[in-house]
Amino acid sequence: MHSSAVFLIEFGAIILGLGLLGRFAGRFQFSPIPLYLLAGLAFGEGGLLPLGASEEFVAIGAEIGVILLLLMLGLEYTASDLVSNLKTQYPAGLVDAALNALPGAAMALLLGWGPVAAVVLAGVTWISSSGVIAKVLGDLGRLGNRETPVILSILVLEDLSMAVYLPIITALLAGTSLAAGSITLAIALGVAGLVLLLAVRYGRHISRFVSSEDPEKLLLVILGLTLLVAGIAQELQVSAAVGAFLVGIALSGEVAEGAHNLLAPLRDLFAAVFFVFFGLHTDPASIPPVLLPALGLALITALTKIATGYWAAKRAGVSAKGRWRAGGTLVARGEFSIVIAGLAVTAGIEPSLGPLATAYVLVLVILGPLAARYTEPVALRLAARLGKAAPRGQTRAKAKAPLAESQDVVDGPNTVGRS
Repeated sequence: MHSSAVFLIEFGAIILGLGLLGRFAGRFQFSPIPLYLLAGLAFGEGGLLPLGASEEFVAIGAEIGVILLLLMLGLEYTASDLVSNLKTQYPAGLVDAALNALPGAAMALLLGWGPVAAVVLAGVTWISSSGVIAKVLGDLGRLGNRETPVILSILVLEDLSMAVYLPIITALLAGTSLAAGSITLAIALGVAGLVLLLAVRYGRHISRFVSSEDPEKLLLVILGLTLLVAGIAQELQVSAAVGAFLVGIALSGEVAEGAHNLLAPLRDLFAAVFFVFFGLHTDPASIPPVLLPALGLALITALTKIATGYWAAKRAGVSAKGRWRAGGTLVARGEFSIVIAGLAVTAGIEPSLGPLATAYVLVLVILGPLAARYTEPVALRLAARLGKAAPRGQTRAKAKAPLAESQDVVDGPNTVGRS
């Protein structure tokens, strides 16, 4: 009874605190994610008042939060939209991998950690946080923007790449044979491909199966199906987030709209729990020794993500404003980076890798929502100042070029997605 009472008090205090922090962030019109993380730091390992009884429940809630974030992201687009975007945006995925994985690998080699640690840190710096970005897009009201399909295409390519990367890194860390690693990789790729095939070809049947005029039954069936597919995907070495996303794109029409309205409050609740959980498992004392290299790596890879998003959006014909928004939105790292670093820590590859990855992700998961909001206005203001400082001999047409470029496409509702 006593432990039950403590659990209720602790978890109730967490939810109440999240609500108050969310109201505070809303009053000043910025994302509450950094505040959620700082709250987790304050009440986690080495914090001001560590939690005990509710920690396991918070861990489960955090995992559900990531799954719901990706499900809701998938509900915005149809299966045909996904395939079309992947076909057109795969070059952006290659540029993304090259620009953002190489700095992490180089840092590990410079620190003398060896090639396996370099592969691990490359993954940490490469993958953006789908969970954080999904929350930021919703908070800023950008789900219908012209640049959002580009952002989602890059995120999906990254998440699907994890179906290849995670089995490889697991085999490297375990030191298993090439044959065993190849079998694991083949299973992961087969499962991801099967789920995608089912979503593309049989999406209408799936929507018909879950459809119901009763909101209660619709909520239970969709939530149960999503958790089931996510769990099976994770058991078969495929990301649960990928499974949840594909369930979302498999649903269409009125079912998708109804699911969106029903699941939005649950998503917001469990997503907030996820960010608190991330902070809970970060010991503040482990951050200072690795803070300088983490800050340097965070700065470099923030710039490379902005460059990735800008290039991909420009290639898709998005206006200058949308290009900067796309780049800034991709800055945040989160759940996948922590999973990758956790595998290395468990394997005992390099003692300093865990704290460095934690500090790196913490910096970027706080900086990410700020970059998503302010990259565009800061970049355009700097461009305007540079335009004013142009030589007097410059032609009038050239002087007006930056302004014309920023207005070449009017940002408006997404014509591809469902929003």
